[in-house]
Amino acid sequence: MLPQLLATLLVIVLTWGIAFLAKSIISRVGRKLHLRSNLIEVLSMLSSVGIWLSGILVAVTILFPSITPAKALTTLGLGSVAIGFAFKDTFENFLAGILILVREPFELGDFVECESIEGQVEEITIRDTRIRQTDGQLVVVPNHLLFQNPVTVRTSRDLRRITIACGVAYGEDVDEARDVIKEAVRKVDTVRNDVREVEIFAKAFGASSIDFEVTWWTGSKPLDVRQSRDQVVAAIKSALDSAGIEIPFPYRTMTFAEPLPVQHVDRE
Repeated sequence: MLPQLLATLLVIVLTWGIAFLAKSIISRVGRKLHLRSNLIEVLSMLSSVGIWLSGILVAVTILFPSITPAKALTTLGLGSVAIGFAFKDTFENFLAGILILVREPFELGDFVECESIEGQVEEITIRDTRIRQTDGQLVVVPNHLLFQNPVTVRTSRDLRRITIACGVAYGEDVDEARDVIKEAVRKVDTVRNDVREVEIFAKAFGASSIDFEVTWWTGSKPLDVRQSRDQVVAAIKSALDSAGIEIPFPYRTMTFAEPLPVQHVDRE
């Protein structure tokens, strides 16, 4: 058995060296290609696992000649099936994590929304993705959830369109009100009218007002959106007040089938 043991030991040492060399090559090439560090680690791990499985298979056949490679592969295949059923969810998240890292639908720092979960991507691992919500809470999302469901990447671009509604009284001039609102929005610092023009459209006959749809572009981060919306609303209110254009309260008109008697009560 001594020659077989020495040969087995040699195969294990060679396997370790080849696995180490493969990880070094993948790490070097990945950095040159500017791949994500998590993706480099995944590729290194997969290559290492494949090399070690092959090396152990060769070592077993050398140490136990009665075990042929075909028998070893059959046993390994049956064991893999059993392990696959036992750890179905884990492997599903693992494969989804690899595909997310390879396809890169979103990056670290992006603000995303999926299945009522919304926040900033802090970390992408093989098993899960960690999303920090705007209220500070951390949500650990299984990768298969992000892979199988639609994901809205709110910061895929630097700009984002915002729309609000604004109403003026029926007695006001629609064209004048439109011009006043448009000029007020264009003067707001956070409105990117240098890239996309501000759009104001009369939208509908409301219950108490002519409703305008006010649309502009600003930064794509949630804080940018909230700040810009706040400034635009304040600017429109100030501009309409200065122009003497009424923003009406809700009106109610009541009708009666029969005339109502009116009685004056003298309170003395």
